[in-house]
Amino acid sequence: MERGEIDVADLAGPFDLQSTVESGQSYLWDRTDGEMYEAPYAHGGDAWYETVVPPVEGVSDERAVVRVRQTGGVDDGTLEWESTTDAVPLLTHLLRLDDDLPAILGDTPDLALLNRAYDEYRGMRLVRDPPFPCLISFICSAQMRVGRIHGMQMRLAAEYGDTLALDGEAYDSFPTPDQLAERTEAELRDLSLGYRAPYVQRTAEMVASGEADPANARDLAYEGAREHLTQFVGVGDKVADCVLLFSLGFLEAVPLDTWIRTAIADYYPECEADGYASTSAAIRERFGGEYAGYAQTYVFHYLRSGGE
Repeated sequence: MERGEIDVADLAGPFDLQSTVESGQSYLWDRTDGEMYEAPYAHGGDAWYETVVPPVEGVSDERAVVRVRQTGGVDDGTLEWESTTDAVPLLTHLLRLDDDLPAILGDTPDLALLNRAYDEYRGMRLVRDPPFPCLISFICSAQMRVGRIHGMQMRLAAEYGDTLALDGEAYDSFPTPDQLAERTEAELRDLSLGYRAPYVQRTAEMVASGEADPANARDLAYEGAREHLTQFVGVGDKVADCVLLFSLGFLEAVPLDTWIRTAIADYYPECEADGYASTSAAIRERFGGEYAGYAQTYVFHYLRSGGE
């Protein structure tokens, strides 16, 4: 096992671990105290979070167990980590520690709602989840609370993923496309996936067979990338935007979920248009274009957490 620390003061801007991994962006991390998506917000907190990361091109060639917690504040605290490998490149990639957060937020419009969200969750960053687990997570997200979405992903890992060890403890990895493609709809329904079960199974088949790969969207322009992802079963425009934003680096993407549609109705009604694409384009422009997805995520987390 390897251990190390990352000084938050060395990053470009603050960092808040709890809000980053518990803001509905990722369902692949878990808290060791069992309170994922349930614990009160603690401006970073000091809970341990853990995940199993598949190989990441240009970052790591093998799967790794990663555990991390934040001590101290969001401006000058410390990220303590334990891993089966050097976790600094992985954490930098997964949690976007290489983002210049003040520059990004400074490049979004001076809007009262955004400013309140930025102040409340200082240091929250976007995530870079692995494409296939991210895709499956958001296929499971339809009409679900964040806690239940998270529970589905943990059950999939426990039932069908491989087990890795760290310091004598066992950790379940998210299933590969091959492992999920082998499951039946009935088996997935038994894990409480409901009507999403055939979507998950068929999407896994598509990736396992080489018929389609969500990672290929990286090479396309934004609109084409969103269309590419909608070929997967159970993926509409909103789920596609989530994968683009929280996995593939399209920071302009603004998923139109219930909370963002509420924000549009209450604060930016001029952005309401006919159809998803037109409304999405309008709110992306209102939120500043290039980094509109950052603005969206802050607003989503702020409103969902009762900020207004």
